Parts: sequence; structure tokens; C-alpha cells
Amino acid sequence: MPIAALAALLALPAQAVELYFCWQGAAGYSMTGTMRFPDALLDAPRLDEADVTGFEITGWHEGERLGSWSLAALTPETSWMLNFAPREMRFLMPGMGVFQAWNADGGVSDCGTPGFGFNAGNGGQDICVDGRFVTESTIPWSTPLLATPEPVNPDCRQNILLSERTR
Repeated sequence: MPIAALAALLALPAQAVELYFCWQGAAGYSMTGTMRFPDALLDAPRLDEADVTGFEITGWHEGERLGSWSLAALTPETSWMLNFAPREMRFLMPGMGVFQAWNADGGVSDCGTPGFGFNAGNGGQDICVDGRFVTESTIPWSTPLLATPEPVNPDCRQNILLSERTR
């Protein structure tokens, strides 16, 4: 292969996996999201925030949009932690400390004003809206949060079972 052709091939963007997810919190709160990462990582045992090339979440309350956050808004001060098992298509919730911080730290109050964020830690899974911890959104930390290649809706009902409240 000529060097010019090889250089052109290497310059092409890598293929990316795009996944969708829907989180159903308490009291009518939900969140939809999309995540992209290189398809070469699809068989990896675990991904973290450094592996993700695209990420966006939108918060909802009873079908009304609350706000959103994406990697485009990431700054050095942003709380950003992600743990995902691509083989199982699920976000990891190990039960100790904070395991997901998507523009919301362990206090769930640093999402900005206006702002939106999600946090999962040993205190539960919950959201931040406009710099306020929305305590009524909290569900148990152990609630599964799965991803799918199919787009999702804010009510999470027409989607595959992505997040089911512990009953």
C-alpha cells in the first residue's frame, strides 16, 4: 500500500458505538442520555470517562424538560466520573463511594445554574437541577441502569427495561 494511501486511511475517524439510556427516578423524575465511544472498546471489561468520546444527558420531570448537560460543557471544575461495562451494557453501581458523577458530585449540588446533573453513589441515584440536590428523585444505589443501541423516551416505558425501581 502506498504511504499516502496508508496516511489517508489512518486519518479517517474511528468507528464509534452510540448507546442510549433512560433512568427512571422517584417522584416522576427521569433522565435520557446518549454515549459514544470507539467500537474497539465494545469488548472491554470496563470503560471510564476517559474512554467516552460523546456524552449527553437530559433531565425530565413528568415529561417536562428540566435541563441538560454534555461533554461540550466539560471544564476542569466539572464533576465527571463514569463507569460502564460494555459487555453487559450497564453502568456499574458497586455500592461504595461515588460511581457515576455526570455534572453532579457526591453532594449532588454542583451542576450549575442553570444546570442539570446526575449522581450515583452509596447514598442513592439522584439528580441536580439548577444547583439544587433534588432529594425527591432519589432511588436506591443498586438500581440497574442499562444502555441500548435503540433511542429512548423520557418516560422510559416504551424502551427495553433500562432502569427499574426496586419494589
